[in-house]
Amino acid sequence: MRKIECISVFDMLKVGVGPSSSHTLGPWRAAQRWIAELKQKERFNEVEKIHVDLYGSLSLTGKGHATDIATILGLLGHDPVTMDISIIESEIERLKHSGRLLLNGERELDFSFNEDIKFNRKFLEFHPNGITFRAILKNGKKTSSSFYSIGGGFVVKKERKNASKKMKNFQEFPFPVEKATELVQYCKAENKRISDIVLENERSLRSDEEIDTGLKQIWQVMLESMYIGCHTEGTLPGGLNVKRRSFEMHQRLIGDTEYSSVEDWIPAIRKTEVKFRQILKWVSCFALSVNEVNASLGRVVTAPTNGSAGTVPAVLMYYMVIENHQASFDEIKRFMLVAGEIGSLFKKGATISAAMGGCQAEIGVSSAMAAGGLTELLGGTPEQVLMASEIAMEHHLGLTCDPIGGLVQVPCIERNAMGAIKAINAAEIAMESDASRAKVPLDKVIETMWETAKDMNKKYKETSEGGLAVKVNLSDC
Repeated sequence: MRKIECISVFDMLKVGVGPSSSHTLGPWRAAQRWIAELKQKERFNEVEKIHVDLYGSLSLTGKGHATDIATILGLLGHDPVTMDISIIESEIERLKHSGRLLLNGERELDFSFNEDIKFNRKFLEFHPNGITFRAILKNGKKTSSSFYSIGGGFVVKKERKNASKKMKNFQEFPFPVEKATELVQYCKAENKRISDIVLENERSLRSDEEIDTGLKQIWQVMLESMYIGCHTEGTLPGGLNVKRRSFEMHQRLIGDTEYSSVEDWIPAIRKTEVKFRQILKWVSCFALSVNEVNASLGRVVTAPTNGSAGTVPAVLMYYMVIENHQASFDEIKRFMLVAGEIGSLFKKGATISAAMGGCQAEIGVSSAMAAGGLTELLGGTPEQVLMASEIAMEHHLGLTCDPIGGLVQVPCIERNAMGAIKAINAAEIAMESDASRAKVPLDKVIETMWETAKDMNKKYKETSEGGLAVKVNLSDC
């Protein structure tokens, strides 16, 4: 029996709050899981005092990624999918001034924002992104639990207690896939597209109605993040004083075309001039807009991470407003099913965590996901889909993660635009190629990405201890 976990499209594409899936969404989810753990063990009502330790990469760039804020929001009982993000600042300010934390909205405890979350430079052995929750109980005893944020909002414990259930689900998939070669074999044997194979696997986990509802929600969040980014001007928070660019770029591109809502926006864009330069600008604008929203603690879709959240929606939006004006939910669904499957192949065979693999694990994977999804919609064969994904990743190999000031802004925001353009280019090259003659199979580029990740110096893995992060200081900005 193969030891491989089930990974759904809803694992690879999920709603969260920025700026980082590993360093914001992950710790938030870890806090929620710790509360559930305390309740399961009937210790929740016995807690007198809590303390949080952040380790390694979570600590080194934690301030810039709002790791402390996200952890507190999780401890307060808020959920990143449903929380009114407009109250985040007021919630944190209330805690800072009162020195009291309402654990899961139920039990009020003494808590110091500055002292009860500790940033430790030490790296835990299991993964660079470690977080430990500690509690003192009424009887004086202590309890602690450690979690690891492994990328894309995935949170695990060292012992991986839930892995057996995931593996069981995988064995129940009608088409269990660990490698790209297996995916192609299923497509050939069943005479199906990649999206058809992935859909059959999803149906073993949830109903068609649940699948459609979930994918529509994901698309709505993607669309809204693009819309909000394109209609919000000003400067991003964090101290770098990065000016939002998508607002003015969008104004110039949309011109005098009229619209009144996010629903009217797509038809409005379709009416604009779309020469080559305009297409480049629109794609860049879509990607920049999402990651500007992400950088300001806005709601985005991890695809596969928050830092790379703009690439996939930018390419899908490109297809809808440039390539196919009649595109409907059917095309959106197929794109997401393919993109999610490509992302899962990288997660199974390598990593989607920048703390483990550098930015090749985020932007590289997102570009590969987008390239694959676009290629299927353009009429590509399963082989061409995988070729496009391989091309996209091949030209991101070795990309470091070196955010200035630990913020998901420079160079992260622009990298989403570059990843989106590369994805479109990769799809077009694959569509003009005989995929049977491809020299680099997708499985080989995944293996290469993982080997590159392991060889990469840790200062280039989301620690802000190398590259642009040390060459460019906050004082320079």
